[in-house]
Amino acid sequence: MSEEKTAAGDVCACCRHKGTPRDAAEQKNLQNRINRIIGQLKGIQGMIEDNRYCGDVLVQIGAVESALQSLGYVILEEHMMSCVAEGVQQGNTEMLAEAVELMKKIK
Repeated sequence: MSEEKTAAGDVCACCRHKGTPRDAAEQKNLQNRINRIIGQLKGIQGMIEDNRYCGDVLVQIGAVESALQSLGYVILEEHMMSCVAEGVQQGNTEMLAEAVELMKKIK
């Protein structure tokens, strides 16, 4: 697979891959979480189509937001323990600044 480059010659964010791949258990855990979130979203879609009470829909939206937040924290922890740690060990201290910015984005 070829990597797309930005005008500055950097590899675009959508094309980057982890230096150390996730193991099968981590991959399965993340995929299970995503599948549950997709199921919740489909449930909300059905509630909207069924003209369900707004409060009930909002409760389910809150549940999806919480599930996404939790998924983000799991991936952030993995990022800190693998990508950031490996980068810093290799002398790339810019990884720390990137990690801080990521934490701000998933607040």
